[in-house]
Amino acid sequence: MELLGKTALVTGGGRGIGRSCALALARAGAQIVVAARTITEIQEVAKEIEALGRPALALTLDVSKLESVELAFKQVTDKWGGCDILVNNAGIAASAPIAKCSEELWSEIMEINLTGTFRCMKAALPTMLARNWGRIINIASIAGKAGAPYISAYAASKHGVLGLTKAAAQDVATKNITINAICPGYVETDMSEKAINTIISKTGASKEQARSVLEQMTPQRRLFQPEEVAFLTVSLASPLAAGINGQAINICGGAVPY
Repeated sequence: MELLGKTALVTGGGRGIGRSCALALARAGAQIVVAARTITEIQEVAKEIEALGRPALALTLDVSKLESVELAFKQVTDKWGGCDILVNNAGIAASAPIAKCSEELWSEIMEINLTGTFRCMKAALPTMLARNWGRIINIASIAGKAGAPYISAYAASKHGVLGLTKAAAQDVATKNITINAICPGYVETDMSEKAINTIISKTGASKEQARSVLEQMTPQRRLFQPEEVAFLTVSLASPLAAGINGQAINICGGAVPY
């Protein structure tokens, strides 16, 4: 219960990685704000957290809209005085070769993945600075370190998240606040399921063959589990992780060695 007394806000907390992070942080003692666009999903996660004996608050939040971010963080401040731990997990993925990537698709991915992360960081920092303590964990992607076909916009947004993480970490390095990123490979989530279905529709491959394409991208030949990302998230949120700052840590089975 090393996070007892801390408030953690998880964006995109209704399913997949976000849900696992919210539950893991609750088990570590934090009270949890579960935030996402789909109210029914975050209400269900909030019930799971309360069943663990921890307080939970479900808040609708669309990181692509500044007013939504400002309102959600105001509600957290009004109820619990602000958040000590922020997990920026909200994100989208879409595939298109660069020659066919529309302005609309590019803008949507950047608005949610990169600008949304910036907005939430900026909204969380005043409380952290006032308390002289904080943890920000940005869920990026292995695509933030290495490119791949058909994901130019997504890879660019995640490279941007890593640049934002590294620079912002320097801004707060003397304030007992750390900012780090986690870079997973393909995780067993709806996003990976969508990638599998795209491969099937484009190539006519079977589901097993399409899944194997993703599995072959790591030396471990598997998809990763949301709980693996949650484990690292809780570790980075720990008071004992004070010396880990401005880092981008991979969960990729050795696919990218940097």
